[in-house]
Amino acid sequence: MDNNSISFPALKVEQPIGPFFIGVMDCRDLVHVAVADIRRLEDNGLDDYIGIQRRLSTDRTKELKAYVNSYDATFPTSIILAVEEENAHWDDATNTLTFRASEKTPLNDVARIIDGQHRVEGLSAFEGEEFKVSVSVFVGADLATQANIFATVNLAQTKVNRSLVYDLLDYEKKRSPQKTAHHIAVALDQLQFSPFYHRIKRLGSATAGREGEPLTQAAVVESLLDFMSRDPMSDRNSFLRSLRITFPTPEEHRKFPFREMFIREQDSAITQIMLNYFTAVSKKWPTSWAGLDRPGNVLPKTNGFKALMRYLKPVYLHIAGNQRDVVPDSSQFSVYLRNVELGDDDFNTTVFKPGTSGESLLYRTLMAAFKKDAPAQQESLF
Repeated sequence: MDNNSISFPALKVEQPIGPFFIGVMDCRDLVHVAVADIRRLEDNGLDDYIGIQRRLSTDRTKELKAYVNSYDATFPTSIILAVEEENAHWDDATNTLTFRASEKTPLNDVARIIDGQHRVEGLSAFEGEEFKVSVSVFVGADLATQANIFATVNLAQTKVNRSLVYDLLDYEKKRSPQKTAHHIAVALDQLQFSPFYHRIKRLGSATAGREGEPLTQAAVVESLLDFMSRDPMSDRNSFLRSLRITFPTPEEHRKFPFREMFIREQDSAITQIMLNYFTAVSKKWPTSWAGLDRPGNVLPKTNGFKALMRYLKPVYLHIAGNQRDVVPDSSQFSVYLRNVELGDDDFNTTVFKPGTSGESLLYRTLMAAFKKDAPAQQESLF
């Protein structure tokens, strides 16, 4: 390696996403050229998040720095990198990939880490003679593609915060249930008149400057997905391939009542339904909804939110009847809360035990009220 370039053996691979390279790098070369693009809030007054990677875990980094110097250390899976076209050169004759500096990018900044930042940080402490690492290199991939690769690699893995993965869907250019649900969650969190204003953890962890965020973005997104799609990933692939998506049958509509609005791109209507419904909730139980730090107060937290979302489905279907784009106002939703036999003081640890049992009890209590308010059509809603 000189000051301006580094070369290593590689193979060119063709896959549906496009060509990329699988190579073998010395770990010290990798550490020198690779940088992580941490997902963070941009200081522009717009609450915009930039970057792809999760924050480095100090504990995980410490573990890996010790691990790389153990007798049988191994990283058998590839570090995934993205490099600008001007910083990469492929020699087809010798199967050699070269990273090189450019006028605007020094060599120690040419490779953006899409996946593997903790392993790269761990390798910075390697003290042995040789540690070769496999890398997958995407040359010229735009930010949307990089985010998509990260999401695809990590969404099914528990090691990555799911709220972060959903937040990265904002980079996608095509429509999908996940991206729509993400945008709705962001709107609910950012609108000042929203019952959820600054109460949703955008990246799954506490946001600086906020006093209470009882909900994770993942909880909101996944609850919304249950109203829009039986198979969100299949829908996403259909949009990416520009395939036709059919409107839901009556049976599908009962299971996914927001699906037709999603297909018709009526995202604002779905957002308004959420705002109106939870405004009714906040008016029914104003003290509990506002009291984030009250012991046993399940109402404004994840389990309470999930129970309320489960209840929203039969309530919405009962109000809408045969129509598929109705936006009930908060007073219409309030009708289905008036007979719920719970007061603000009932949301405590005596009534609602910690864990999912609190969610189940709240849902059962809500449904008992529903059976009083909407005896007709009940059987057709389940």
